[in-house]
Amino acid sequence: MNHPAEQNALRRPFPSALLDSLKAQFADRVSTAQAVREHHGRDESPFDPQLPDAVVFARSTEEVQAIVRLCAEHDTPIIPYGNGSSLEGHLLAVQGGVSIDLSEMKDVIAINAEDLTVTVQPGISRKQLNEALKDTGLFFPIDPGADASIGGMTATRASGTNAVRYGTMRENVLGLTVATADGRVIKTGTRARKSSAGYDLTRLFVGSEGTLGVITEITVRLYPQPEAISAAVCAFPSMGDAVRAVIETIQMGVPIARVEFVDKLAVRAINKHSNLTLRESPMLFFEFHGTESGVKEQAETVQEITSENHGTDFEWATRPEDRSRLWNARHSAYFAMLQLKPGCRAVTTDVCVPISRLAECVMETEQDLLKSSLPCPIVGHVGDGNFHVAMLLDPAKPEELEEAESINHRIVSRALKMGGTCTGEHGVGLHKMRFLVEEHGEDAIGVMRAIKHALDPRNMMNPGKIFAFEA
Repeated sequence: MNHPAEQNALRRPFPSALLDSLKAQFADRVSTAQAVREHHGRDESPFDPQLPDAVVFARSTEEVQAIVRLCAEHDTPIIPYGNGSSLEGHLLAVQGGVSIDLSEMKDVIAINAEDLTVTVQPGISRKQLNEALKDTGLFFPIDPGADASIGGMTATRASGTNAVRYGTMRENVLGLTVATADGRVIKTGTRARKSSAGYDLTRLFVGSEGTLGVITEITVRLYPQPEAISAAVCAFPSMGDAVRAVIETIQMGVPIARVEFVDKLAVRAINKHSNLTLRESPMLFFEFHGTESGVKEQAETVQEITSENHGTDFEWATRPEDRSRLWNARHSAYFAMLQLKPGCRAVTTDVCVPISRLAECVMETEQDLLKSSLPCPIVGHVGDGNFHVAMLLDPAKPEELEEAESINHRIVSRALKMGGTCTGEHGVGLHKMRFLVEEHGEDAIGVMRAIKHALDPRNMMNPGKIFAFEA
C-alpha cells in the first residue's frame, strides 16, 4: 500500500563514510541489518514500510548530539524512533537516513515531588513512568491507548482518555532538552508553572513530530493520586443519545476524569478480544476521580443525565481489578477492532470538534459509514470532542484503500466545517498533510515552513512529514 502524501520524497544517497564514523563511535549499537531496519521502518499506519539506511541506539543527550552532528556533516536525514506506535507514518524513512532509536534512554532523571514535576529521558513509556512514581503518591495522567514513549507523546502532542480532566501533552510539558539540526543542544522552559520570558520554544517543539529537532529530556507535570476512583459503563439505544449525555455532562461542569464512547461494532470487538459480556449497543465508559463524597456526587449527577438520555444498564466498577479490566479492554480496542477483519490494516481518523457540534458530527458520520462496504467501528474520547473511526481494509485491494480515503476525507471536511481539526491527537505525519492545508490555509503553512527553514534549512529532521518542504 503506497502512502498518499503529496510530496516528491526521494531517498538520498547514504554515505559509507557516515556509516564508518557511526560504527567507530557507537560500535555494536549501529545496525544495518534488514530485520532491524524493517522494525524501524514501519508503524501502525497502513503505509508501505520505508526503511532507514541505518539504526543507531542512543543512550544520552550527548550521544544524540554526536549522531546529529555526524549526520549534519553528511547531509543525511534523521528520524527519531520511540516505541513505533504512531498511526500516521511519522517514523517512515521516506528519504532514507538514520533512525535514532531512543528506547534505551528511559531514565527518570529527577522526581520533584514537592513541585509536582518529573524530568525523564524520552524512551521511558507512560507505564514505566507511573511505575517509577508509585511510591510518591503522584501519577502522570496522559494515556494514549498504546504504551507510547514520553518522547513520542511529546513529539505528537498526544492525549488520551484522561484529557477531558488533565489536558494533553501541550498543557503538561514544562520544559525540554532538544538536539537541533545543526548539532546544538538547547533547553526550553523551566520547572516553574508559568513564564513570560521570550518565545515559547517548548510549545514549538511539542507536536513538531521530529521535524525541528530530537527531544532528549522532558519535564512534565504530575498530579496527586486521587483519594477515590470509581468507574461505570452505560448502554444507550443510539449514538446520538450517548453523545448528548456526554455534552450535557460537560456543560454542567461535572469534573469527570474520563468519558469514552464505543459503538455497537466496537463493543462486539472488545467483548471478543477481552472476554467481556457488555451489551452490544452504543456505550459510554466513565471514570470519576476525587474525594469519596466528590466521586459519589459526580457519579449520581452523571447517572441522572444518562437516564434522561435513555441510558440503561448503568454498572459500577469500584474495585481496582474491575476498573483495570474495563480500561484495559478500552485501551485494547484498536487491536480488538483489527480482529474484526483478520489480516486487515486500519486507516484511522481522529477528528476533534467543539463539544456543541459533537453529536451532529458523530451522527452524520454514522450515516455516512452505513453506506460503506468496510467494517468501520467508532470509538472516541468524546469528553473533549474527539472521536476515531477505524476503517478496516484488505491491504491487497487498492479499491478498499480508495474507499477508506474517501470516507476519511468526508469525515475531516465535516469536522473542519464545524470548527474542528483534522487531528485531535495522532498528529499529521504523512497522512494528514493535505488536510493541514485545508485546515490552516497556505499562509499559515508558509509561516510553518519559515520556522522549519530557520531551524532545519537542509531538511534533515524527519523530512517529508507535516507539510511539503524543499531545502
